[in-house]
Amino acid sequence: MFILMVVIFVLGYAAIALEHPLKIDKTASALILGTLVWVVYMLGAEGILHLGYSPSWEAFLLSHPDSHGLHAIHEFIVEQEIIHHLGEISEILFFLLGAMTIVEVVDQHDGFKIITDKIKTTKKVKLLWILSILTFFMSALLDNLTTTIVMVALIRKLIDDKETRWFFASIVVIAANAGGAWSPIGDVTTIMLWIGGQVTALRIIEGVIVPSLAAIIVPLVILTFTMKGNVQRPKIEKNEIEYTTQKERILFLIIGVGGLLFVPVFKTVFHLPPYMGMLFSLGVIWVVGEIVHKDKPYEIKEKLKVVAILRKVDVPTVLFFLGILSAVAALQSAGHLSIMSQYLDEKLGNIYLIDLAIGVLSSIVDNVPLVAGAMGMYPITEVGATGYDVFFVQDGLFWEFLAYTAGTGGSILIIGSAAGVAAMGLEKIDFIWYMKKISWLAIAGYLAGAAVYYLMFGM
Repeated sequence: MFILMVVIFVLGYAAIALEHPLKIDKTASALILGTLVWVVYMLGAEGILHLGYSPSWEAFLLSHPDSHGLHAIHEFIVEQEIIHHLGEISEILFFLLGAMTIVEVVDQHDGFKIITDKIKTTKKVKLLWILSILTFFMSALLDNLTTTIVMVALIRKLIDDKETRWFFASIVVIAANAGGAWSPIGDVTTIMLWIGGQVTALRIIEGVIVPSLAAIIVPLVILTFTMKGNVQRPKIEKNEIEYTTQKERILFLIIGVGGLLFVPVFKTVFHLPPYMGMLFSLGVIWVVGEIVHKDKPYEIKEKLKVVAILRKVDVPTVLFFLGILSAVAALQSAGHLSIMSQYLDEKLGNIYLIDLAIGVLSSIVDNVPLVAGAMGMYPITEVGATGYDVFFVQDGLFWEFLAYTAGTGGSILIIGSAAGVAAMGLEKIDFIWYMKKISWLAIAGYLAGAAVYYLMFGM
């Protein structure tokens, strides 16, 4: 059963990757995968847990010394593990739902038109540089997931051709992940390392910003010499009705972007999960919309009210997240990811190779449990440690490089990061297309940034 869980995960992953040839929506495959892995885990729980690979099961037995037999196993899986992981997944889903709704509200009020009207160029290379650098720094302020949602909305206003839009959205994913890696609030994994005490805010910025820049600059330089031509702007209907005034567009752009920027502030000040800040921001923009549109004709209110806009939010993307993260959670609970972490430690034995391997694996398996596994395997050593332990002090090279690799490695596959999954869902980007067109660029940037980090600190 332990091996069957991996087999089902691989088959489910293949079904997601082959969405277009199979003509089965990836969300359906992800939901079946997320359920089946837990079913197999439950059916073979006694044998799987007695193998001794699950750290969470060992912790459960220590905290519940009187629990034993099938009742203890049922309590562990159903009442502890599923509830625990569902809580973590729900935080991401509500965050995503709130961010997507805010972006849709701004878009419906033509708020992004203010920005797109300022971007006059139609040259592919110049536009790609502008959007990528903008994404890189926005991602550090917001986070890679929110930034990707915002930038995809912008790209839709700037590019008409579907495949060109796919290409730009994919490069935005690389830029968003690179931008999130060097900021303590830019990516879930850097947030984990920051809150866990492995890194401090100033040091992570100082140590990782230059390698992260290399991770996006290198693909952009390659494309500067290989990409030609202009983008085709979406056609604007001459008789298109404008439902909002210029003042309303500015108002909703400011409230929307301000609400997104407020989320990391909310988390820092109140020490509550980011999704709460996102839902608060959504509530504020919702109230403002109700007040601004209360005296308008019914047909305009129906188009601009948040209740109507919610119907346009891409729910399949949210469900896709639920399925894939549920499957990974089962592998984490059963101990598969623990085995993977130990294997890397034993076979590689070099902090740079271990971190590089974790980065590559994060393109296949969610980077959150991988980083969590690394944090569990390696305790923070005291300042003044010697030998191999020196890499694991607070702000040690292992933790800094882990922030870089786990943050940027997910760009190698479209499904390897929250930003990639969001872009995939919003633009219906094909998994195989991304592998052919984008993965090699992401790998080039990933290795370039790693080389820069090694030259800066490893020598």
